[in-house]
Amino acid sequence: MKKLSIAFLLSILIFGSASAQTYELLSPDKKLKIAVTVNDKIAYSVSLDGKELLAPSTLSMTVNDNLVLGSKPKVKKQERKTVDEVLTPVVQTKSKTIKNNYNELSLQFNGNYSVIFRAFNDGAAYRFVTNLKDSIKVNNEEVNFIFAGDYGVFFPEEDGFQSHNERIYKYLDVKATNNKLCSLPALVDTKTGVKIAISESDLEDYAGLWLKGTGNSSFTGTFAGYPLEVQQVRDRDVIVKKHADYIAKTIGTRSFPWRLMAITRNDGELITNQLVYLLAKPSKMQDVSWIKPGKVVWDWWNYNNIYNVDFRAGVNTETYKYFIDFAAKYGLEYIILDEGWYKLGNLLDIVPEINMEELIAYANQKKVGVILWVVWKTLDDQLQPALDQFQKWGVKGIKVDFMARDDQWMVNYYYKIAREGAKRKLLVDFHGAYKPSGLNREYPNVITSEGVKGMENNKWSTDITPEHDVTLPFIRMWAGPMDFTPGAMINATKSDYRAIFNSPMSQGTRCHQLAMYAVFESPLQMLSDNPTNYYREPECMEFLSRVPSVWDATVPLDAKAGDYIAVARQKGAEWYVGAMTDWTARELTLDFSFLEAGKSYTADIYQDGINADRNGNDYKKVTRTITKNDKLTIKLAPGGGWAARLY
Repeated sequence: MKKLSIAFLLSILIFGSASAQTYELLSPDKKLKIAVTVNDKIAYSVSLDGKELLAPSTLSMTVNDNLVLGSKPKVKKQERKTVDEVLTPVVQTKSKTIKNNYNELSLQFNGNYSVIFRAFNDGAAYRFVTNLKDSIKVNNEEVNFIFAGDYGVFFPEEDGFQSHNERIYKYLDVKATNNKLCSLPALVDTKTGVKIAISESDLEDYAGLWLKGTGNSSFTGTFAGYPLEVQQVRDRDVIVKKHADYIAKTIGTRSFPWRLMAITRNDGELITNQLVYLLAKPSKMQDVSWIKPGKVVWDWWNYNNIYNVDFRAGVNTETYKYFIDFAAKYGLEYIILDEGWYKLGNLLDIVPEINMEELIAYANQKKVGVILWVVWKTLDDQLQPALDQFQKWGVKGIKVDFMARDDQWMVNYYYKIAREGAKRKLLVDFHGAYKPSGLNREYPNVITSEGVKGMENNKWSTDITPEHDVTLPFIRMWAGPMDFTPGAMINATKSDYRAIFNSPMSQGTRCHQLAMYAVFESPLQMLSDNPTNYYREPECMEFLSRVPSVWDATVPLDAKAGDYIAVARQKGAEWYVGAMTDWTARELTLDFSFLEAGKSYTADIYQDGINADRNGNDYKKVTRTITKNDKLTIKLAPGGGWAARLY
């Protein structure tokens, strides 16, 4: 009775009288329901299989200081539609095609604004649309997630809006997040198996959404105000000293970002959920033939520490030719020149140790593309001459770093770089970045991004544990491609691991690292260790040289966020399987019923060695035959992994 009374009082507080209008929207399979109630305010709730997950949660938007869209709303029209189509992405991160199937409810209100709701089989979303004259100032947007139970959350807690969004996902009770701030995405655990992943999509000309705990079973949205005063501390760090009391100044007739929840019955479904992509704007790019996913050899993580050579290793032409030779030998598509190739502060002033024209000519001869790292502020200061020079050199892409904000100004910077890069046929990899919000659909040359606490941290911290590794696929990777930068060839147990800046290692086993290439999604996938170490590992390079960076199909096999994951991915006639665990040794049973009937596959398997719990480098390669009828029990060492190529 007490719970019923609280729910009744809550409904009275939100909806007031019994004259409220209610609109229901079902997903195509009729199992997910959005209920929208309009009375003194607009509120919506979400249920799955008849069980309420999100209790009535209010929404509104305040513009031009005192106009509240959603206060005492009057519906003048409702429109409904169903979409059932198949999309073919330019860059096939998870799959060759994506099913886009939803039911939509558009409520048009007096005052020239609408709220659009969409119900998918695996999620729910809404957005504001305005049709107001002239430009407007958005003072605030009310975003609430009021949960229908005492839920838990994987919470990427932040210290403030100035952040690279590289966080550990702490598991907390939602109630324990009172006044704590987090970036997105966040993953809510209903403790019944159902998970709710929260993020946004189609962020153009607006500020990013963050969440703050209320002390109850709820989150409220918050935003960085528009930057009024900034201070440049050094070439890469621009600190906002003063924010405006508004989120954005923008055009009056527009659609605003989608607020979305992926809703899954089990953790594995998060691996195939594409809600962020589906809600983004379609691409308007005409020529996309030049956008080539692939693998890239990276210099910075390994500190250019190549050896057994007759020249001085470092940021110089000879070292990068060595990287190019390695990439060419193994059919790797790109190399990156990270920090050091230009004199900081001037992208047009190359260090004397590098002859860029000679280097790129050599790379072209070897059919290897060159990608250049740049500081975002220097690029912004020199945008046209720098990008024109990169195009003249024949550079294939840029890695833009250290933005560390998602206020309206910075969000628009991302769109500007994507647009200007596309004009010059440049791939873009955003580092020091906020989470993906669908920009990679509108501009598929934005081929990957960071916004993740990735393996670079192994150079200075102990944060990148196997537990962290098996949490990322369900949260950060769900939002979009993730440049984690795997590939360590020095692999340590929990007790042996050390953070060494100039000679880094990974936590967990060799096979844990190999499995990342099937588990982690990045169409520009890194090989982060140094080529000399890879040359010493020909068996591993047999796998790494062949594993694709984009996929025709993805099949989750077994998964629990924060504990373990096993996934199969198809490219053409081949399948790749990756499995990873936290520091707990496990046995998993893999069901190969996803394979084509009537075919037998040769499986090259990389499994933890018998002593991998003592030496993370220990692994064993075995070859066997596998068919659709097989189930295989695999053993994972602490921090272990398992990887296979089936052909």
